[in-house]
Amino acid sequence: MSAIFFGSIGTIADTSELQRQAFNQAFALHHLDWNWSREEYVTLLEKSGGRKRVEDYAKSLGQAVNAEAVHSSKSEIFQKSLREDPLEPRLGVVEVIQKAKQTGLRLALVTTTSEQNVLSMLEALRKDIDASDFDLVVSASNVERSKPAKDAYDFALKELGQMPDSCVAIEDNLGGLEAAKLAKLTCVAFPGENTAHHNFDAADLRVSHLDFEHLQRFL
Repeated sequence: MSAIFFGSIGTIADTSELQRQAFNQAFALHHLDWNWSREEYVTLLEKSGGRKRVEDYAKSLGQAVNAEAVHSSKSEIFQKSLREDPLEPRLGVVEVIQKAKQTGLRLALVTTTSEQNVLSMLEALRKDIDASDFDLVVSASNVERSKPAKDAYDFALKELGQMPDSCVAIEDNLGGLEAAKLAKLTCVAFPGENTAHHNFDAADLRVSHLDFEHLQRFL
């Protein structure tokens, strides 16, 4: 193993409920009578992409909605909540980052969310994790196609000069898992609270917390 790729902000901190609440606040702001319950949101998370999620939901209701504007409002609300609400890293994340650095592994955060979402999350976690801990941070600004396309992983591999068979991707959602497998990466599923019931059978390993020695033994 020469590199670890954290595949989303959700693999660092479980922000899913903050995001659901931000969606619902954005819907109210845009005078939409939508309200995504947790149960409904869990199902919607089976597909990647917040803006696309809004588009598809509007289409299913036969409504015309400016999905870009709604998603932009959601992002602003979500980023505000990251500044104001306490946020903790997920189990084992800090230890894996520290031990990876101690052993000379490359570390990357490989997402296709917005750069501002990534920066806001890292700022919220600054007492435990520093942006400089990562050799590379990939966001939507670096690629044309979002996950489940493999572009973000291809970009990370090229930038860090790595081969897929020596890297492990950690993913918390099915779109990310698909992207990792398309890029021929070993993928560890690390589902969050709202993705725990999704089918991660295509992953090479599924864990409820991260453990560096376990990752080493597995690989």
